[in-house]
Amino acid sequence: EGSQIWIRAEHKDGRAMITVADQGRGISADEQGKIFEKFERLGRDDHGGSGLGLYIARRLARAMDGDIMIDSAPGQGARFSLTLPGKE
Repeated sequence: EGSQIWIRAEHKDGRAMITVADQGRGISADEQGKIFEKFERLGRDDHGGSGLGLYIARRLARAMDGDIMIDSAPGQGARFSLTLPGKE
């Protein structure tokens, strides 16, 4: 809440990239290693979500010769980048 979110789209070296970043709490290196696993909710105890969204998104991206990556640190927000093959 109260955090800004930005989205950027670019095309570089034959790849399309969409980046989504926030100013949230950030995600530790240990959590980043688990965030794309099935049913992972990073210790959330509310009833929202099943923990499948990022797992499915990464599987779909990789099936299309792309990927989803995360860059984050505690207290620094998070940046997710989706890359896919793009047309020249």
